Amino acid sequence: MSKHKNIDRICVVIVAITLIIAMIFCNGNALGIEMSVHAIGYENRIFNSSRVHTIDIVMNNWDSFIETCMSEEYSSCAVVIDGEAFKNVGIRAKGNTSLNSVSRMNSSRYSFKIEFDRYDSTKSYYGLDKLCLNNVIYDNTYMKDYLSYTLMGKFGVDSPLCSYVYITVNGEDWGLYLAVEGVEESFLQRNYGKNYGELYKPDMTGFGGGRGNGIDFSMSDFMDRNSNGSEEKAKRFSPQDVRNRMPDFGNMGGMGSSDVKLQYIDDDPDSYSNIFDSAKTYISDPDKKRLIGSLKNLSEGTDIESAVDVDKVIRYFVVHNFLCNGDSYTGSMVHNYYLYEEKGKLSIIPWDYNLAFGTFQGANASSSVNAAIDTPVAGDISDRPMISWIFDNEEYTELYHKLFSKFINETDFSALIDETAAMISEYVEEDPTKFCTYEEFKTGVSAIRTFCQLREESVQKQLNGTIPSTSDGQSADSTALIDTSSLNISEMGTMSNGGFGRFGGGQILDNVDGKSPENFDPSAMFGGNMPGGFGGDMRRGDNITDAQSGDPAESGSVGTNNFRPPFGEPMNVNSHEDSDPLPLLGISVGVLIIGLITALKFKR
Repeated sequence: MSKHKNIDRICVVIVAITLIIAMIFCNGNALGIEMSVHAIGYENRIFNSSRVHTIDIVMNNWDSFIETCMSEEYSSCAVVIDGEAFKNVGIRAKGNTSLNSVSRMNSSRYSFKIEFDRYDSTKSYYGLDKLCLNNVIYDNTYMKDYLSYTLMGKFGVDSPLCSYVYITVNGEDWGLYLAVEGVEESFLQRNYGKNYGELYKPDMTGFGGGRGNGIDFSMSDFMDRNSNGSEEKAKRFSPQDVRNRMPDFGNMGGMGSSDVKLQYIDDDPDSYSNIFDSAKTYISDPDKKRLIGSLKNLSEGTDIESAVDVDKVIRYFVVHNFLCNGDSYTGSMVHNYYLYEEKGKLSIIPWDYNLAFGTFQGANASSSVNAAIDTPVAGDISDRPMISWIFDNEEYTELYHKLFSKFINETDFSALIDETAAMISEYVEEDPTKFCTYEEFKTGVSAIRTFCQLREESVQKQLNGTIPSTSDGQSADSTALIDTSSLNISEMGTMSNGGFGRFGGGQILDNVDGKSPENFDPSAMFGGNMPGGFGGDMRRGDNITDAQSGDPAESGSVGTNNFRPPFGEPMNVNSHEDSDPLPLLGISVGVLIIGLITALKFKR
């Protein structure tokens, strides 16, 4: 076979181009080529839920930080996650009612938020920007949030990842927490890709939302907020304007404003301040118009398929309605949910389930276990258009029932609870700051197992018609309801109607040892002995290195090259680069090989 007269030149060009491409990939970071976070993602690291992880918070001024937690201001610290150190990250306390409750308990066991990119926008934990550390308040089981997010995720709901972490502070034991993925940038990219839609957290920050759930509600402040700071506009509010922006005091089955209930009000974006003011992504005027159009279709029951991600929303409400979470969109406060919109389609993202399983306020066992799956709203279901559309159409109701049956039949609740209890039990026992005793934890686990067994039985019978699936039907015929005499809801951990929390298996704080919340001594719950540590497994040193720079984590920080997590084998404290070069190297080698093969083929 004859050769092309310029074959040598062609081969040289091919090899040269191949080498150039390989060099570009090898130096991609320097040239602005970024790897996908999922190549080195956080999903299977801190959120590997098969074990309890470790986090050491390294902070010289920890006591001062705790004293100012109520301000929710960020402070700088270093964190050592499973032996890898990340320095100069932001930490603050977080929470609404729970934040006030911890303070009134005279406790320091706040929930925290870790913001890896607070002081340096290039930093992350393997792509994760924010990590929530929940203190499992009102939860003797330690499981309500964990089970809820896990069940949601397994059933196809876009749900935050979570796992258990044992926290130490400067090497001293602090307690067992639940780590939860922040619903922000990283969450959006993980679930929807880089071209994600818009994210909101509708809430009335003055009433029924925000810190204290409205304990400091002010009518004048409320009017100012909802008039965008314009006193003149506030004066021009009509009575209907005020009703649209105000909590519904006349209907105590749902005290959220019209926009938080996701009702269509009018076409004016200012009428939806409790949605748009709480946007988590940048919102443009077209974004507002598109969302309002979706709410209009939702409220009018027209063109539902274009306004709602039907499958995802129904799946969300299947799991949500099984869990009986009154502190939510379907409950009396109408909050604790994220709203996601993409191309006009709405879906709902779960958040804050520590009062699920019927433990919100004064719920009783029978009403929770037998909660009607077809009228799962506090008050009139038509008041909540994000769920009412499911029951306004027989086809959607049938799909809801079909998916509910699938969820029940495919979930082994007892096995999941037992596996979780076995994993965390010894950590709970050693937790020095826990809100309950170890015996109350074991009792709570038994109670949540019983709840799930009875709830499953009730739902099955509601689906097959043995038990009425509406509140009115159950009121007319209560004889078929599941017997709940074996269940004490408060054993799972509840909260008082005053919002100050319950402690030690449902005992109200101002009744513990006759002490008021202001004078309550948490050490009394441990017989006057607050456990210190795990036999000195954490040793002081100065040699924890930052996971990104390799520099010391913090002068005088706690650390050792033989960092030992509780109940585990020693592990080395390593540093790592946030960008793993191996995938780029693999691509480069692959391109080089392909180029050489092509050149040889031409040569022959």
